[in-house]
Amino acid sequence: MKAGKKHYKFINSKTGYVIYHHTITETLTEAEAKAELEKIKAEVASKNRLFLDTIYWEEDRETE
Repeated sequence: MKAGKKHYKFINSKTGYVIYHHTITETLTEAEAKAELEKIKAEVASKNRLFLDTIYWEEDRETE
C-alpha cells in the first residue's frame, strides 16, 4: 500500500507568488512534518535571498 502524500507551496508574502513546491508523506507526525517544512522554508529563503519571515507555507489542496 502506498503512503499518502501532502503537497505544500511556499509563498513570498511580499509578492504573493508561489516560489517553491514540496511534497511530504502523510506517515510523518504533525511535529515531524512541521519541522521538515520549516527546514525547507529556511532553504528556500536562503536560495532566494529573502528574509525567513517573508516566506510562509500552506497546503496545496489543488495538487493531486
